[in-house]
Amino acid sequence: MAEEAAASTPPQSSAAPLGSSVMPIVNKLQDIFSQLGSQSTIELPQVAVIGSQSSGKFSVLESLTKRKPDGSEEEYGEFLHLPGKSFYDFSEIRREIQAETDREAGGNKGVSDKQIRLKIFSPNVLDITLVDLPGITKVPVGDQPSDIEARIRTMIMSYIKQPSCLILAVTPANSDLANSDALQIAGNADPDVSAYLHMNQLDIMDRGTDACNLLLGKVVPLRLGYVGVVNRSQELFS
Repeated sequence: MAEEAAASTPPQSSAAPLGSSVMPIVNKLQDIFSQLGSQSTIELPQVAVIGSQSSGKFSVLESLTKRKPDGSEEEYGEFLHLPGKSFYDFSEIRREIQAETDREAGGNKGVSDKQIRLKIFSPNVLDITLVDLPGITKVPVGDQPSDIEARIRTMIMSYIKQPSCLILAVTPANSDLANSDALQIAGNADPDVSAYLHMNQLDIMDRGTDACNLLLGKVVPLRLGYVGVVNRSQELFS
């Protein structure tokens, strides 16, 4: 399922950035059109995150949002399918995402093109709409259909082909960039490589190796370039 998260920061003063007044309107429109289904033809600005199922996309998103399990009165989330209910415990938000996924797609790896819309309210985030798309997979498991890869690619393309969408492609740095599913599908949507950038998980590389040529764009040049990401090691929690 496609998960859309709209982050919102309350205006701090009369000189607040333009996005502080525009983004609530954009978010409201996205709520309306997500309820109408995929028939909407209005293109709204958003960032779509893509990658293979084993790319570590989830870990990258957690690092970007710097999200902790516990919330506060200043930080909370709301789901479009649960109007009027606020979640202050972010571990409950994760559980609700999984529960809604199971309700719509079943509990055995099924797929659905229905969106899960989540709004995060916090003074520590940017005003942005982020779309976390399903990881690209090649082998069906559980209740997934035999054409699961084609279905997921079609779903991803329906989002990233829009000119108003910025594509954020995620690939582990220890994989062959020439075979990156994320770069391949991003290139199909944007042949001019003008509207997408690439994030590499550097923390999973073997000792003694580096990604200098990759990050410098010497392997596959991108107009918006590459961003190296080092996630927290599991050793920190052992």
